Amino acid sequence: MTKNKIKGAEALLLSLLKEGVDTMFGYPGGTIIPLYDQLYNYADRFNHILVRHEQCAVHAAEGYARATGKVGVCLATAGPGATNTVTGIADAYMDSTPIVCITAQVGVEKLGTNFFQEADTISITIPVTKWSYQITSASEIPQIIAKAFYIARTGRPGPVLISLTKTAQIEMTEFEYGHYRPINVLGEIKSANISSLAKEAAKMINDSKKPLILAGQGVIISGAERQLCNLAEMGNIPVACTLMGLSSIQTSHPLFAGNVGMHGNLAPNMMTQQSDLIIAIGMRFSDRVTGDTARYAPNAKVIHIDIDKAEFNKNIKTHLAILGDAAEVVATILPKIKSKSRAKWFAFMKEAWERERGAVIDKALTGSKKGEISMAQAVDALSKAVGGEAIIVTDVGQHQMFSARYSKFNKTRSMITSGGLGTMGYGLPAAIGAKIGVPDREVVAVVGDGGLQMSLQELGTIMQSGVGVKIVLLNNSFLGMVRQWQELFFMRRYSFTNMVNPDFLKIAQAYDIECERVENYKDLNKSLEKMLSHKGAYLLEVKTIKEENVFPMVPAGASLDDIIF
Repeated sequence: MTKNKIKGAEALLLSLLKEGVDTMFGYPGGTIIPLYDQLYNYADRFNHILVRHEQCAVHAAEGYARATGKVGVCLATAGPGATNTVTGIADAYMDSTPIVCITAQVGVEKLGTNFFQEADTISITIPVTKWSYQITSASEIPQIIAKAFYIARTGRPGPVLISLTKTAQIEMTEFEYGHYRPINVLGEIKSANISSLAKEAAKMINDSKKPLILAGQGVIISGAERQLCNLAEMGNIPVACTLMGLSSIQTSHPLFAGNVGMHGNLAPNMMTQQSDLIIAIGMRFSDRVTGDTARYAPNAKVIHIDIDKAEFNKNIKTHLAILGDAAEVVATILPKIKSKSRAKWFAFMKEAWERERGAVIDKALTGSKKGEISMAQAVDALSKAVGGEAIIVTDVGQHQMFSARYSKFNKTRSMITSGGLGTMGYGLPAAIGAKIGVPDREVVAVVGDGGLQMSLQELGTIMQSGVGVKIVLLNNSFLGMVRQWQELFFMRRYSFTNMVNPDFLKIAQAYDIECERVENYKDLNKSLEKMLSHKGAYLLEVKTIKEENVFPMVPAGASLDDIIF
Protein backbone atom coordinates (compact mmCIF):
# COMPACT_ATOMS: atom_id res chain seq x y z
CA MET A 1 0.00 0.00 0.00
CA THR A 2 1.34 3.42 -0.93
CA LYS A 3 2.02 5.64 2.06
CA ASN A 4 0.83 9.20 2.21
CA LYS A 5 3.50 11.70 1.38
CA ILE A 6 4.31 14.70 3.53
CA LYS A 7 6.59 17.70 3.15
CA GLY A 8 10.18 17.36 4.33
CA ALA A 9 9.62 20.07 6.92
CA GLU A 10 6.87 18.00 8.54
CA ALA A 11 9.05 14.90 8.33
CA LEU A 12 11.68 16.75 10.34
CA LEU A 13 9.18 17.66 13.05
CA LEU A 14 7.91 14.08 13.22
CA SER A 15 11.52 12.89 13.49
CA LEU A 16 12.11 15.23 16.43
CA LEU A 17 8.99 13.86 18.12
CA LYS A 18 10.32 10.32 17.65
CA GLU A 19 13.47 11.41 19.50
CA GLY A 20 11.40 12.65 22.42
CA VAL A 21 11.88 16.34 21.69
CA ASP A 22 9.23 18.64 23.11
CA THR A 23 11.21 21.87 23.50
CA MET A 24 13.25 23.90 21.04
CA PHE A 25 14.81 27.34 20.94
CA GLY A 26 14.84 29.26 17.71
CA TYR A 27 14.54 32.33 15.54
CA PRO A 28 12.77 32.22 12.15
CA GLY A 29 13.97 33.73 8.89
CA GLY A 30 13.35 33.55 5.17
CA THR A 31 14.92 30.22 4.28
CA ILE A 32 13.51 28.34 7.26
CA ILE A 33 9.92 29.60 6.82
CA PRO A 34 8.71 26.24 5.39
CA LEU A 35 9.77 24.52 8.61
CA TYR A 36 8.15 27.18 10.77
CA ASP A 37 5.01 26.96 8.64
CA GLN A 38 4.73 23.28 9.55
CA LEU A 39 5.59 24.07 13.15
CA TYR A 40 2.41 26.19 13.21
CA ASN A 41 0.44 22.94 12.96
CA TYR A 42 2.43 21.34 15.79
CA ALA A 43 2.20 24.14 18.34
CA ASP A 44 0.49 21.73 20.75
CA ARG A 45 3.35 19.24 20.47
CA PHE A 46 6.37 21.53 20.79
CA ASN A 47 7.24 24.30 23.21
CA HIS A 48 9.10 26.63 20.87
CA ILE A 49 10.91 29.44 22.67
CA LEU A 50 11.43 32.51 20.51
CA VAL A 51 14.83 33.93 21.47
CA ARG A 52 16.20 37.32 20.40
CA HIS A 53 19.50 36.15 18.88
CA GLU A 54 20.55 32.84 17.33
CA GLN A 55 23.65 32.51 19.52
CA CYS A 56 21.35 32.67 22.52
CA ALA A 57 19.19 29.91 21.03
CA VAL A 58 22.24 27.65 21.23
CA HIS A 59 23.13 28.76 24.76
CA ALA A 60 19.53 28.18 25.86
CA ALA A 61 19.67 24.69 24.32
CA GLU A 62 22.93 24.14 26.22
CA GLY A 63 21.36 25.22 29.50
CA TYR A 64 18.39 22.94 28.82
CA ALA A 65 20.71 20.00 28.07
CA ARG A 66 22.93 20.59 31.09
CA ALA A 67 19.98 20.85 33.47
CA THR A 68 18.01 17.89 32.13
CA GLY A 69 20.56 15.51 30.62
CA LYS A 70 18.53 15.52 27.38
CA VAL A 71 19.65 16.69 23.96
CA GLY A 72 18.97 20.39 23.45
CA VAL A 73 17.53 21.54 20.12
CA CYS A 74 17.82 24.91 18.39
CA LEU A 75 16.72 26.32 15.05
CA ALA A 76 18.07 29.14 12.90
CA THR A 77 17.73 30.36 9.35
CA ALA A 78 20.42 30.39 6.67
CA GLY A 79 23.37 32.78 6.30
CA PRO A 80 23.72 35.12 9.29
CA GLY A 81 21.25 33.05 11.27
CA ALA A 82 23.50 30.02 10.89
CA THR A 83 26.77 31.89 11.41
CA ASN A 84 25.36 33.46 14.58
CA THR A 85 25.11 29.98 16.08
CA VAL A 86 28.82 29.22 15.73
CA THR A 87 30.01 30.63 19.09
CA GLY A 88 27.33 28.67 20.91
CA ILE A 89 28.18 25.49 19.01
CA ALA A 90 31.88 25.94 19.82
CA ASP A 91 30.95 26.42 23.48
CA ALA A 92 28.94 23.18 23.46
CA TYR A 93 31.83 21.37 21.78
CA MET A 94 34.34 22.49 24.41
CA ASP A 95 32.01 21.57 27.27
CA SER A 96 30.70 18.26 25.86
CA THR A 97 27.10 19.46 25.77
CA PRO A 98 24.66 17.43 23.62
CA ILE A 99 22.74 19.66 21.23
CA VAL A 100 21.35 19.35 17.72
CA CYS A 101 21.42 22.63 15.87
CA ILE A 102 19.25 22.76 12.74
CA THR A 103 20.00 25.63 10.38
CA ALA A 104 18.39 26.34 7.06
CA GLN A 105 20.23 26.49 3.75
CA VAL A 106 19.32 27.81 0.31
CA GLY A 107 17.79 25.50 -2.29
CA VAL A 108 20.01 22.83 -3.83
CA GLU A 109 19.93 24.48 -7.23
CA LYS A 110 21.28 27.71 -5.71
CA LEU A 111 24.18 26.20 -3.76
CA GLY A 112 27.51 27.73 -4.72
CA THR A 113 25.99 30.74 -6.48
CA ASN A 114 26.41 33.24 -3.62
CA PHE A 115 22.63 33.31 -3.38
CA PHE A 116 21.06 35.65 -0.82
CA GLN A 117 21.95 34.47 2.70
CA GLU A 118 24.02 31.54 1.48
CA ALA A 119 26.94 30.55 3.73
CA ASP A 120 28.92 27.31 3.76
CA THR A 121 27.70 26.32 7.20
CA ILE A 122 29.14 22.81 7.00
CA SER A 123 32.70 23.98 6.35
CA ILE A 124 32.38 26.64 9.03
CA THR A 125 31.19 24.24 11.73
CA ILE A 126 33.15 21.04 11.05
CA PRO A 127 35.94 22.00 13.53
CA VAL A 128 33.47 22.61 16.38
CA THR A 129 30.97 19.78 15.97
CA LYS A 130 30.94 16.04 16.44
CA TRP A 131 29.20 15.83 13.06
CA SER A 132 27.95 18.29 10.45
CA TYR A 133 25.71 17.24 7.59
CA GLN A 134 23.74 18.96 4.83
CA ILE A 135 20.38 17.47 3.88
CA THR A 136 19.60 17.97 0.21
CA SER A 137 16.61 15.64 -0.15
CA ALA A 138 13.50 15.19 2.00
CA SER A 139 13.90 11.42 1.90
CA GLU A 140 17.13 11.73 3.93
CA ILE A 141 15.54 13.52 6.87
CA PRO A 142 14.45 10.65 9.16
CA GLN A 143 17.72 8.71 8.98
CA ILE A 144 19.89 11.82 9.33
CA ILE A 145 17.97 13.16 12.33
CA ALA A 146 18.19 9.73 14.00
CA LYS A 147 21.94 9.67 13.41
CA ALA A 148 22.31 13.25 14.63
CA PHE A 149 20.71 12.50 17.99
CA TYR A 150 22.68 9.29 18.39
CA ILE A 151 25.97 11.09 17.80
CA ALA A 152 25.05 14.05 20.02
CA ARG A 153 24.28 11.88 23.06
CA THR A 154 26.58 8.88 22.62
CA GLY A 155 30.09 8.53 24.01
CA ARG A 156 31.44 11.98 24.80
CA PRO A 157 28.39 14.18 24.12
CA GLY A 158 28.58 17.21 21.93
CA PRO A 159 26.96 19.35 19.25
CA VAL A 160 25.71 18.21 15.86
CA LEU A 161 24.88 20.66 13.07
CA ILE A 162 22.28 19.79 10.45
CA SER A 163 22.07 22.12 7.45
CA LEU A 164 18.59 21.75 5.97
CA THR A 165 18.23 22.97 2.41
CA LYS A 166 15.04 24.67 1.36
CA THR A 167 14.68 21.94 -1.26
CA ALA A 168 14.52 19.27 1.46
CA GLN A 169 11.99 21.31 3.43
CA ILE A 170 9.46 21.59 0.60
CA GLU A 171 9.90 18.24 -1.18
CA MET A 172 7.28 15.55 -0.61
CA THR A 173 8.39 12.26 0.92
CA GLU A 174 7.10 9.14 2.61
CA PHE A 175 7.85 9.10 6.33
CA GLU A 176 9.30 6.10 8.10
CA TYR A 177 11.45 6.44 11.22
CA GLY A 178 13.95 4.10 12.77
CA HIS A 179 16.38 4.91 15.59
CA TYR A 180 20.00 4.89 14.50
CA ARG A 181 21.98 1.73 15.26
CA PRO A 182 25.67 1.74 14.29
CA ILE A 183 27.38 -1.49 13.31
CA ASN A 184 30.07 -1.38 16.02
CA VAL A 185 31.27 1.47 18.19
CA LEU A 186 31.88 -0.46 21.42
CA GLY A 187 35.63 -0.55 20.95
CA GLU A 188 35.66 3.21 20.58
CA ILE A 189 34.09 3.94 23.95
CA LYS A 190 34.99 0.99 26.17
CA SER A 191 38.21 -0.83 27.02
CA ALA A 192 37.99 -4.51 26.16
CA ASN A 193 39.59 -5.54 29.45
CA ILE A 194 37.82 -3.29 31.97
CA SER A 195 37.74 -6.04 34.60
CA SER A 196 41.51 -6.48 34.69
CA LEU A 197 42.09 -2.72 34.47
CA ALA A 198 39.70 -2.21 37.39
CA LYS A 199 41.64 -4.75 39.42
CA GLU A 200 44.87 -2.90 38.70
CA ALA A 201 43.26 0.46 39.58
CA ALA A 202 41.98 -0.91 42.88
CA LYS A 203 45.46 -2.15 43.79
CA MET A 204 46.94 1.29 43.03
CA ILE A 205 44.27 2.93 45.17
CA ASN A 206 44.68 0.49 48.04
CA ASP A 207 48.47 0.94 48.01
CA SER A 208 48.24 4.72 47.96
CA LYS A 209 48.88 6.82 51.06
CA LYS A 210 47.78 10.15 49.58
CA PRO A 211 45.12 9.51 46.93
CA LEU A 212 43.02 12.33 45.49
CA ILE A 213 39.95 11.98 43.28
CA LEU A 214 39.45 14.69 40.67
CA ALA A 215 35.81 14.70 39.57
CA GLY A 216 34.96 16.34 36.26
CA GLN A 217 31.76 16.87 34.34
CA GLY A 218 32.04 13.34 32.98
CA VAL A 219 30.77 12.13 36.36
CA ILE A 220 27.58 14.15 35.87
CA ILE A 221 27.16 13.23 32.20
CA SER A 222 27.53 9.55 33.08
CA GLY A 223 25.19 9.74 36.05
CA ALA A 224 28.03 8.41 38.18
CA GLU A 225 27.47 10.60 41.24
CA ARG A 226 26.53 7.67 43.47
CA GLN A 227 29.49 5.59 42.30
CA LEU A 228 31.82 8.55 42.89
CA CYS A 229 30.53 8.98 46.43
CA ASN A 230 30.78 5.25 47.10
CA LEU A 231 34.38 5.15 45.89
CA ALA A 232 35.31 8.10 48.09
CA GLU A 233 33.58 6.67 51.15
CA MET A 234 34.75 3.08 50.75
CA GLY A 235 38.37 4.12 50.21
CA ASN A 236 38.23 7.15 52.52
CA ILE A 237 39.51 9.33 49.66
CA PRO A 238 39.14 13.12 49.37
CA VAL A 239 37.33 14.43 46.30
CA ALA A 240 38.12 17.66 44.49
CA CYS A 241 35.97 19.02 41.66
CA THR A 242 36.84 20.84 38.48
CA LEU A 243 34.72 23.87 37.60
CA MET A 244 32.55 21.70 35.36
CA GLY A 245 32.41 18.89 37.91
CA LEU A 246 30.91 20.99 40.68
CA SER A 247 27.74 19.49 42.22
CA SER A 248 28.79 15.94 41.30
CA ILE A 249 29.28 15.50 45.06
CA GLN A 250 27.60 17.51 47.80
CA THR A 251 29.79 20.39 48.91
CA SER A 252 28.83 19.54 52.51
CA HIS A 253 30.23 16.02 52.23
CA PRO A 254 33.15 15.56 54.67
CA LEU A 255 35.28 14.09 51.87
CA PHE A 256 34.77 17.10 49.58
CA ALA A 257 38.15 18.83 49.40
CA GLY A 258 37.07 21.83 47.30
CA ASN A 259 37.64 23.13 43.79
CA VAL A 260 40.88 22.66 41.89
CA GLY A 261 42.60 25.01 39.50
CA MET A 262 43.42 28.63 38.84
CA HIS A 263 40.92 30.08 41.33
CA GLY A 264 40.32 26.87 43.21
CA ASN A 265 40.75 26.20 46.89
CA LEU A 266 44.14 25.99 48.52
CA ALA A 267 43.62 22.47 49.91
CA PRO A 268 42.98 20.53 46.68
CA ASN A 269 45.66 22.45 44.79
CA MET A 270 48.25 21.75 47.48
CA MET A 271 47.03 18.16 47.79
CA THR A 272 47.50 17.68 44.06
CA GLN A 273 51.15 18.59 44.43
CA GLN A 274 51.61 16.26 47.41
CA SER A 275 49.46 13.35 46.22
CA ASP A 276 50.96 10.00 45.27
CA LEU A 277 47.90 9.00 43.23
CA ILE A 278 45.48 11.10 41.17
CA ILE A 279 42.23 9.36 40.24
CA ALA A 280 40.82 11.47 37.43
CA ILE A 281 37.22 10.70 36.54
CA GLY A 282 35.58 12.37 33.55
CA MET A 283 37.93 15.32 33.35
CA ARG A 284 40.47 16.44 30.74
CA PHE A 285 43.32 18.07 32.70
CA SER A 286 42.68 21.50 31.19
CA ASP A 287 45.27 24.22 31.67
CA ARG A 288 42.96 25.94 34.15
CA VAL A 289 43.18 22.81 36.33
CA THR A 290 46.83 21.91 35.95
CA GLY A 291 48.77 25.15 35.64
CA ASP A 292 52.25 24.34 34.36
CA THR A 293 51.95 20.72 33.22
CA ALA A 294 55.70 20.14 33.62
CA ARG A 295 55.37 20.78 37.35
CA TYR A 296 51.94 19.24 37.87
CA ALA A 297 51.48 16.55 40.53
CA PRO A 298 55.19 15.67 40.56
CA ASN A 299 54.83 12.79 43.03
CA ALA A 300 51.67 11.19 41.67
CA LYS A 301 50.77 8.34 39.41
CA VAL A 302 47.60 9.00 37.41
CA ILE A 303 44.57 6.77 36.88
CA HIS A 304 42.49 8.38 34.15
CA ILE A 305 38.91 7.20 33.57
CA ASP A 306 37.24 8.78 30.55
CA ILE A 307 34.86 8.03 27.68
CA ASP A 308 37.15 9.79 25.18
CA LYS A 309 40.47 8.05 24.53
CA ALA A 310 41.85 11.23 22.94
CA GLU A 311 42.18 12.69 26.46
CA PHE A 312 44.64 10.05 27.65
CA ASN A 313 48.22 11.36 27.76
CA LYS A 314 47.14 14.55 25.95
CA ASN A 315 48.10 17.01 28.68
CA ILE A 316 49.23 14.83 31.60
CA LYS A 317 50.96 11.44 31.48
CA THR A 318 48.55 8.64 32.33
CA HIS A 319 49.88 5.60 34.20
CA LEU A 320 46.62 3.67 33.93
CA ALA A 321 44.00 4.64 31.34
CA ILE A 322 40.54 3.09 31.48
CA LEU A 323 38.26 3.89 28.55
CA GLY A 324 34.59 3.69 29.38
CA ASP A 325 31.51 5.11 31.01
CA ALA A 326 32.44 6.53 34.40
CA ALA A 327 29.55 4.90 36.25
CA GLU A 328 30.36 1.45 34.86
CA VAL A 329 34.10 1.71 35.37
CA VAL A 330 33.91 2.98 38.95
CA ALA A 331 31.28 0.37 39.81
CA THR A 332 33.69 -2.31 38.58
CA ILE A 333 36.46 -0.95 40.79
CA LEU A 334 34.36 -0.62 43.96
CA PRO A 335 34.24 -4.25 45.19
CA LYS A 336 38.03 -4.38 45.37
CA ILE A 337 38.52 -1.15 47.38
CA LYS A 338 39.81 -1.26 50.96
CA SER A 339 39.36 1.53 53.46
CA LYS A 340 42.25 3.31 55.16
CA SER A 341 42.27 5.99 57.81
CA ARG A 342 44.64 8.40 56.03
CA ALA A 343 44.70 10.59 59.16
CA LYS A 344 47.79 12.56 58.13
CA TRP A 345 46.37 13.18 54.66
CA PHE A 346 43.15 14.63 56.03
CA ALA A 347 45.06 16.64 58.60
CA PHE A 348 46.98 18.19 55.69
CA MET A 349 43.66 19.04 54.00
CA LYS A 350 42.25 20.57 57.17
CA GLU A 351 45.34 22.69 57.75
CA ALA A 352 45.19 24.02 54.18
CA TRP A 353 41.53 24.93 54.57
CA GLU A 354 42.23 26.76 57.83
CA ARG A 355 45.02 28.66 56.12
CA GLU A 356 42.72 29.71 53.28
CA ARG A 357 39.97 30.76 55.67
CA GLY A 358 42.35 33.01 57.56
CA ALA A 359 44.11 34.47 54.54
CA VAL A 360 41.23 34.77 52.06
CA ILE A 361 37.72 33.62 52.95
CA ASP A 362 37.18 35.43 56.25
CA LYS A 363 38.48 38.69 54.76
CA ALA A 364 36.33 38.36 51.64
CA LEU A 365 33.20 37.71 53.67
CA THR A 366 33.86 40.46 56.22
CA GLY A 367 33.35 43.28 53.74
CA SER A 368 34.05 46.94 54.25
CA LYS A 369 33.20 49.25 57.12
CA LYS A 370 31.22 51.41 54.70
CA GLY A 371 28.82 48.55 54.02
CA GLU A 372 30.01 48.01 50.46
CA ILE A 373 29.16 44.55 49.16
CA SER A 374 31.85 42.19 47.92
CA MET A 375 31.05 39.60 45.26
CA ALA A 376 32.07 36.93 47.75
CA GLN A 377 29.48 38.24 50.21
CA ALA A 378 26.80 38.38 47.54
CA VAL A 379 27.35 34.80 46.37
CA ASP A 380 27.65 33.50 49.93
CA ALA A 381 24.40 35.21 50.91
CA LEU A 382 22.64 33.89 47.81
CA SER A 383 23.85 30.35 48.50
CA LYS A 384 22.55 30.52 52.05
CA ALA A 385 19.23 31.98 50.87
CA VAL A 386 18.60 29.11 48.44
CA GLY A 387 19.97 26.53 50.87
CA GLY A 388 22.17 24.89 48.26
CA GLU A 389 19.05 23.72 46.39
CA ALA A 390 19.06 26.06 43.37
CA ILE A 391 20.63 25.68 39.97
CA ILE A 392 23.28 28.37 39.68
CA VAL A 393 23.97 29.47 36.11
CA THR A 394 26.83 31.88 35.63
CA ASP A 395 28.21 34.07 32.93
CA VAL A 396 32.00 34.37 32.57
CA GLY A 397 34.33 36.51 34.66
CA GLN A 398 35.03 37.26 38.31
CA HIS A 399 31.45 36.54 39.36
CA GLN A 400 31.81 33.07 37.78
CA MET A 401 34.82 32.24 39.95
CA PHE A 402 33.24 33.70 43.06
CA SER A 403 30.14 31.59 42.33
CA ALA A 404 32.27 28.46 42.01
CA ARG A 405 34.11 29.23 45.24
CA TYR A 406 31.26 30.31 47.51
CA SER A 407 28.19 28.45 46.24
CA LYS A 408 27.00 25.31 48.00
CA PHE A 409 25.36 22.42 46.16
CA ASN A 410 23.13 19.66 47.52
CA LYS A 411 22.05 18.21 44.17
CA THR A 412 23.73 17.25 40.94
CA ARG A 413 23.37 19.37 37.77
CA SER A 414 23.30 22.49 39.91
CA MET A 415 26.26 24.43 38.47
CA ILE A 416 25.93 25.44 34.83
CA THR A 417 28.65 27.59 33.33
CA SER A 418 30.80 28.06 30.25
CA GLY A 419 34.06 26.32 31.09
CA GLY A 420 36.25 25.56 28.09
CA LEU A 421 35.41 28.43 25.76
CA GLY A 422 34.64 30.97 28.49
CA THR A 423 31.82 32.63 26.56
CA MET A 424 30.62 35.96 27.90
CA GLY A 425 26.89 36.35 27.33
CA TYR A 426 26.27 32.67 28.12
CA GLY A 427 24.65 33.08 31.52
CA LEU A 428 21.24 34.62 30.83
CA PRO A 429 20.16 32.43 27.88
CA ALA A 430 21.57 29.29 29.51
CA ALA A 431 19.53 30.08 32.63
CA ILE A 432 16.42 30.48 30.46
CA GLY A 433 17.03 27.05 28.96
CA ALA A 434 17.69 25.49 32.35
CA LYS A 435 14.51 26.93 33.86
CA ILE A 436 12.40 25.70 30.96
CA GLY A 437 14.00 22.26 31.30
CA VAL A 438 13.44 21.95 35.05
CA PRO A 439 10.64 24.39 35.92
CA ASP A 440 10.22 23.00 39.43
CA ARG A 441 13.75 24.01 40.49
CA GLU A 442 14.85 27.52 41.36
CA VAL A 443 17.22 28.76 38.67
CA VAL A 444 19.42 31.77 39.40
CA ALA A 445 21.57 33.45 36.78
CA VAL A 446 24.59 35.10 38.40
CA VAL A 447 25.97 37.57 35.87
CA GLY A 448 28.31 40.53 35.61
CA ASP A 449 27.58 43.88 34.03
CA GLY A 450 29.84 43.06 31.07
CA GLY A 451 28.49 39.63 30.21
CA LEU A 452 24.86 40.59 30.77
CA GLN A 453 25.11 43.28 28.11
CA MET A 454 26.21 40.66 25.57
CA SER A 455 22.81 38.94 25.80
CA LEU A 456 20.66 41.60 27.44
CA GLN A 457 18.08 41.31 24.68
CA GLU A 458 17.05 37.92 26.07
CA LEU A 459 15.05 39.76 28.70
CA GLY A 460 12.56 39.89 25.82
CA THR A 461 12.53 36.09 25.72
CA ILE A 462 11.82 36.03 29.45
CA MET A 463 8.98 38.50 29.01
CA GLN A 464 7.34 36.78 26.03
CA SER A 465 7.67 33.21 27.30
CA GLY A 466 7.10 33.96 30.98
CA VAL A 467 10.30 32.31 32.16
CA GLY A 468 10.60 32.59 35.95
CA VAL A 469 14.37 32.86 36.11
CA LYS A 470 16.03 34.95 38.81
CA ILE A 471 18.91 37.22 37.81
CA VAL A 472 21.54 38.40 40.28
CA LEU A 473 23.61 41.09 38.59
CA LEU A 474 26.92 41.70 40.32
CA ASN A 475 27.75 45.17 39.02
CA ASN A 476 31.23 46.53 39.68
CA SER A 477 31.29 48.78 36.57
CA PHE A 478 34.37 46.94 35.32
CA LEU A 479 35.28 44.02 33.11
CA GLY A 480 36.40 42.59 36.41
CA MET A 481 38.54 39.60 35.45
CA VAL A 482 40.48 41.51 32.82
CA ARG A 483 40.90 44.40 35.27
CA GLN A 484 42.27 41.97 37.89
CA TRP A 485 44.91 40.74 35.44
CA GLN A 486 45.74 44.34 34.52
CA GLU A 487 46.20 45.14 38.19
CA LEU A 488 48.34 42.11 39.01
CA PHE A 489 50.38 41.67 35.84
CA PHE A 490 50.18 44.92 33.86
CA MET A 491 50.99 47.57 36.48
CA ARG A 492 47.34 48.63 36.98
CA ARG A 493 47.12 49.94 33.43
CA TYR A 494 43.33 49.72 33.16
CA SER A 495 43.04 49.80 29.40
CA PHE A 496 39.38 49.90 28.36
CA THR A 497 37.99 47.80 31.21
CA ASN A 498 35.99 50.52 32.95
CA MET A 499 32.29 50.20 32.10
CA VAL A 500 29.88 53.11 31.80
CA ASN A 501 26.62 51.26 32.25
CA PRO A 502 22.95 52.02 31.66
CA ASP A 503 20.30 51.96 34.36
CA PHE A 504 19.64 48.23 34.46
CA LEU A 505 16.47 48.66 36.49
CA LYS A 506 14.89 50.84 33.82
CA ILE A 507 15.76 48.20 31.23
CA ALA A 508 14.23 45.43 33.36
CA GLN A 509 11.12 47.53 33.90
CA ALA A 510 10.81 48.06 30.16
CA TYR A 511 10.58 44.26 29.85
CA ASP A 512 8.03 44.10 32.67
CA ILE A 513 10.46 42.29 34.96
CA GLU A 514 10.37 42.98 38.69
CA CYS A 515 13.64 44.44 39.91
CA GLU A 516 15.55 46.07 42.75
CA ARG A 517 18.97 47.52 43.43
CA VAL A 518 20.92 46.91 46.62
CA GLU A 519 24.06 48.84 47.55
CA ASN A 520 24.60 48.20 51.27
CA TYR A 521 25.37 44.83 52.82
CA LYS A 522 22.83 45.31 55.58
CA ASP A 523 20.06 45.24 52.95
CA LEU A 524 21.37 42.25 50.99
CA ASN A 525 19.60 39.37 52.74
CA LYS A 526 16.25 41.15 52.71
CA SER A 527 16.61 41.87 48.98
CA LEU A 528 17.47 38.23 48.25
CA GLU A 529 14.48 37.03 50.23
CA LYS A 530 12.23 39.39 48.27
CA MET A 531 13.63 38.13 44.96
CA LEU A 532 13.23 34.46 45.86
CA SER A 533 9.69 34.92 47.17
CA HIS A 534 8.60 36.49 43.88
CA LYS A 535 6.91 33.94 41.61
CA GLY A 536 8.08 35.28 38.27
CA ALA A 537 11.29 36.60 36.79
CA TYR A 538 13.28 39.05 38.89
CA LEU A 539 16.44 41.08 38.46
CA LEU A 540 18.41 42.02 41.56
CA GLU A 541 21.24 44.41 40.85
CA VAL A 542 23.94 44.21 43.52
CA LYS A 543 26.37 47.12 43.38
CA THR A 544 29.68 45.61 44.41
CA ILE A 545 33.16 46.80 45.32
CA LYS A 546 34.76 48.09 42.13
CA GLU A 547 38.26 46.68 42.53
CA GLU A 548 37.88 43.29 44.18
CA ASN A 549 40.09 40.33 43.28
CA VAL A 550 39.39 36.61 43.21
CA PHE A 551 41.90 34.81 45.40
CA PRO A 552 43.65 32.43 45.73
CA MET A 553 45.00 32.56 42.19
CA VAL A 554 47.46 30.49 40.21
CA PRO A 555 48.89 32.83 37.55
CA ALA A 556 48.70 31.59 33.97
CA GLY A 557 51.60 29.26 33.23
CA ALA A 558 52.59 28.96 36.89
CA SER A 559 52.67 25.80 38.97
CA LEU A 560 49.95 24.94 41.48
CA ASP A 561 52.69 25.55 44.06
CA ASP A 562 52.86 29.21 43.01
CA ILE A 563 49.57 30.34 44.52
CA ILE A 564 49.06 34.03 45.25
CA PHE A 565 46.61 35.52 47.73
